Amino acid sequence: MTQDFPRTAVTRAVVDGIDRLALPSAPPVDGLVDYLALLSRWNRAFNLSAVRDPLEMVPRHLLDSLATLPYVEGSRLLDVGSGAGLPGIPLALCRPELQVTLLDTNGKKTRFLRQAALELDLQQVTVVQDRIERWSTDCVFDTVIARAFARLDQLVQGAGRLVAPGGLILAMKGRFDGDSETAAMPPGWGYDVETLEVPGVDAARCVVRIRRQEATSGETDG
Repeated sequence: MTQDFPRTAVTRAVVDGIDRLALPSAPPVDGLVDYLALLSRWNRAFNLSAVRDPLEMVPRHLLDSLATLPYVEGSRLLDVGSGAGLPGIPLALCRPELQVTLLDTNGKKTRFLRQAALELDLQQVTVVQDRIERWSTDCVFDTVIARAFARLDQLVQGAGRLVAPGGLILAMKGRFDGDSETAAMPPGWGYDVETLEVPGVDAARCVVRIRRQEATSGETDG
């Protein structure tokens, strides 16, 4: 895609990282590398990511996104604050049957997302430019995922209405302080935390799985 994109080295890094993630099925390496090449090219002009080096993008963006793949449930996924398409585009590439909606407020980022979906032939991807709390839609999703949402309470307040019955919210985080981050979470939601081991990333990473709590018999009986 670009003459200065180190495709061979990036491909090698992607293959090595995927092997170390030990995912249940083999991701499409060529498509993932094509995505990084496209992101690298657009990034020079539109500043989509603070990470400039394509080789650094492999662990910090791509493998970090793919580490959540085992936790994605159902067939409909919403990526809130998708930015440069992370984690939504890598997940869509790995799960062609997954209907993916990428939501972001930034016009230049949503333009990139539409172009990426076109060039990567991701016909199951829909791009929406809006804020999560303002977006008016009849859609509900089996999995709502967010990589860049700072506060869990705001994520649940904004996205909870879009979670299908039995669905969940996945919040990608660094270090997680349970009490301080969940104290203001709306009632009726519970969570658990899974540590993510991302090859090439030394910083702590985890995914917080948030679900509606089942009503107890006492609550349902009044």
